[in-house]
Amino acid sequence: MSCFVQAAYLLELDRQAKRTGSQEIASRWWKQFKYKLIRTLVDERDGSIYGAVLEWDHSAAIADYLFVRPWGSPKAAIALRGTIIKGSTIRRDFEDDFRLVTWDCLKGTVRFRGTMEAVKSMISKHGSHNVCIAGHSLGAGIALHVGKELAKQGIYIDCHLFNPPSVSLPQTLRFIQKTASFLWRGNKSRKDSDDENGAEKLLKDVNGWMPHLYINDADYICMHYADRAGTATMTSSHKGNNAPSRLFLAPRGQQSLMDAHGLQQWWSNDIELQRSISDSRLLTRQLRSMYLESPSGKS
Repeated sequence: MSCFVQAAYLLELDRQAKRTGSQEIASRWWKQFKYKLIRTLVDERDGSIYGAVLEWDHSAAIADYLFVRPWGSPKAAIALRGTIIKGSTIRRDFEDDFRLVTWDCLKGTVRFRGTMEAVKSMISKHGSHNVCIAGHSLGAGIALHVGKELAKQGIYIDCHLFNPPSVSLPQTLRFIQKTASFLWRGNKSRKDSDDENGAEKLLKDVNGWMPHLYINDADYICMHYADRAGTATMTSSHKGNNAPSRLFLAPRGQQSLMDAHGLQQWWSNDIELQRSISDSRLLTRQLRSMYLESPSGKS
């Protein structure tokens, strides 16, 4: 999945560098796995490529004497890149980054809508159990929002999130504000009660959805998902009302921010990951946030 996301990055870099035909690089990152590019996801605001829709290439697999699709490999994968800090796409990338960090909300944005349409199209063709979505950094944020929205509808898809931004501060401030407002009034309004009931219903609805989170503790952008306060939340089974997730932790050590946040660490042959089932309090707060006020309008 991380290689597919890398392909999404390279599709945009190929476009910026005007590499075509034998000069393009991106296809190397899906062809080796016997997949083919069905379509690119293009941001209508600047024409940049932010994602790729890939499908299992049965003909290529047969030609390489691979007669059965490997277990666990999806029939279709939607891969989303993160921010590229160069070229014409930087403005739109940072606009979505700012919206995500400030509001933890990408619903209604160009890339959210385009991704949701692509995912639903593949679900209609192959079924939800055969579709996967993956993203890195900003792309992981979009993938998470799409996965949550589908889970609300009772549709669960495989979701791989590499270094997803942990926007815990905005959510914490929002909960503090809501709590302070409650204490000031002394009672809850009907709207507050509806919001609370809606949040609890959502947590119950998404109980069957378990995204895969790939986290590096040295990366402050995503480190809060690990919730390492005494590692009390790192358990072998999920309890209570918190949202469960499969958490993969890269080993600690002296790393620069670029290395800790980089996508390349997730396809390294010698990486040793710690795997566990985690009750992520941060993910729970983000699920609840879907019932709180968020900015409206198109981005």
